[in-house]
Amino acid sequence: MILTVHVKPGAKKNELTWVDEDTLKVSVLARPQKGRANETVIELIAKELGIKKTAVEIVRGFTTRIKHVAIHA
Repeated sequence: MILTVHVKPGAKKNELTWVDEDTLKVSVLARPQKGRANETVIELIAKELGIKKTAVEIVRGFTTRIKHVAIHA
């Protein structure tokens, strides 16, 4: 499954909101430096879906706010 994720780095709190069945808005505390925001996005998605972090992979948009994330179940 591929999810479209809209990321807001440097937010006041970590928060995940479903827009529709395959689109998420994710706010993260981490700044977009050295991949910290991407790691936090992966952790939040894994926690929300109840899967391991290794089953979540960013496949497109490593340096942009709009990302495509693959879920390997």
